[in-house]
Amino acid sequence: MTQAITIRVGDITQLHVDIIVNAANASLMGGGGVDGAIHRQGGPAILEACRKIRAETYPEGLPTGAAVLTSGGNLPARSVIHTVGPIFHQDPEPHKHLADCYANALNLAKETGGRSIAFPGISTGVYGFPKDQAAVIAITTIQNFLRDAPGSVSNVILCSFSEDDALILEKALAQSQNSSSAPAPSTT
Repeated sequence: MTQAITIRVGDITQLHVDIIVNAANASLMGGGGVDGAIHRQGGPAILEACRKIRAETYPEGLPTGAAVLTSGGNLPARSVIHTVGPIFHQDPEPHKHLADCYANALNLAKETGGRSIAFPGISTGVYGFPKDQAAVIAITTIQNFLRDAPGSVSNVILCSFSEDDALILEKALAQSQNSSSAPAPSTT
């Protein structure tokens, strides 16, 4: 089975994939940006599932880097994985926590049989994570997962809101592919 990373510009709520990832806030009750769009398009089933998760599992809110699954409600995607990205200038370990978002979402997709998954730019909006750094973390984490879990998730989409954001992701993907195909440095 071929595994691929695809970069697209568009509205993540319109993608026909098994799972879309929500760049949620800790409350899981919706918010602005991607989070608000997913809750609006997905309808009340997503909010109700999030309320249940808060009541039964995370009464203090979803921790940064953790991931939980709900139905997709009215979305074309079957399910939504909610993950809370780090607030760049407040988080003591923003790079680690952003990688956790991607890794935990991919592992949850694998555990629940998701074959295709779409990610937004987690933490790159109001949470202030530098987009170039976030792109490298996303690409590296996804590539490591695909290498270490062959045959699980086969299609990963990085869905950008703008052409400029897509170009940043494309550059990070190209650099990672070039560095992985380069010969190892000589030690002689």
